[in-house]
Amino acid sequence: MIAPVPTRAGVLFFWKNTMSSIPLTVRGAERLQAELHRLKHVERPAVISAIAEARAQGDLSENAEYDAAREKQGFIEGRISELDGTLSNAQLIEPSTIDADGRAVFGATVEIEDLESGDKVTYQIVGDTEADIKANLISVSSPVARSLIGKYEGDVVEVRAPSGIREFEIISIKYI
Repeated sequence: MIAPVPTRAGVLFFWKNTMSSIPLTVRGAERLQAELHRLKHVERPAVISAIAEARAQGDLSENAEYDAAREKQGFIEGRISELDGTLSNAQLIEPSTIDADGRAVFGATVEIEDLESGDKVTYQIVGDTEADIKANLISVSSPVARSLIGKYEGDVVEVRAPSGIREFEIISIKYI
């Protein structure tokens, strides 16, 4: 965003950093830090040596190994930059220290039951960058989490899903 700043000589314009804090659980931040460490200390050196080996083979214009290594290097450097930005703007939240009076909030682990099928599932509400549905970590901005936020055990919530509106009952809320 460009922001005007009045001065005696007129108005100056400068680029203002508009990044806000990114909510992360402590476990999520630890996972991202581990990935960042692996990328910086394992993946980056490996791709640098792969580029050096490909260069040693001669003509770079027709060298597929060189092109692949450079492409992988670009991906690694982009991911490192993304992780650095996320971690530097992170607002760490430890779910076990949350005092939410039994409400579902960011970091809470919520067990819900589908009222139609009777299926029970447990989700932890986490930040966008650490969401992983396979590990039952749902983003705070997902439809399910948005419907759960602020609710209590025993409440019934409606979730707008692609297949239509579904109803879930909140079985339990934990801060672990």
